[in-house]
Amino acid sequence: MKYLYLLIAIVGEVVATSSLKASEQFKKPLPSILVVVGYAVAFYFLSITVKVLPVGITYAIWSGVGIVLVTIAGIILYKQVPDTAAIIGMILIGLGVLVINIFSKTKGIE
Repeated sequence: MKYLYLLIAIVGEVVATSSLKASEQFKKPLPSILVVVGYAVAFYFLSITVKVLPVGITYAIWSGVGIVLVTIAGIILYKQVPDTAAIIGMILIGLGVLVINIFSKTKGIE
């Protein structure tokens, strides 16, 4: 369940962050609601996750996966195509998340 909660937190954060631009500084109601609700969902489920996984590991996965997914959302929704350096950086972030999950002995509470 801990990874399901983390996944929900990631999705909430991606929805919220991706909606920020569309909210036009909170002038548009629907995207603004998505921002507030998305972050509320994200932080609620993140708070549940850190009860059973170490906060550093949780945050590394949450932020790393979130960065990549928000970038993909930016490409799809806003036609914001990252340059080569950004793509390389995101690949390194993804590899970092994989290294943590595959090789880290810091497992948290089972």
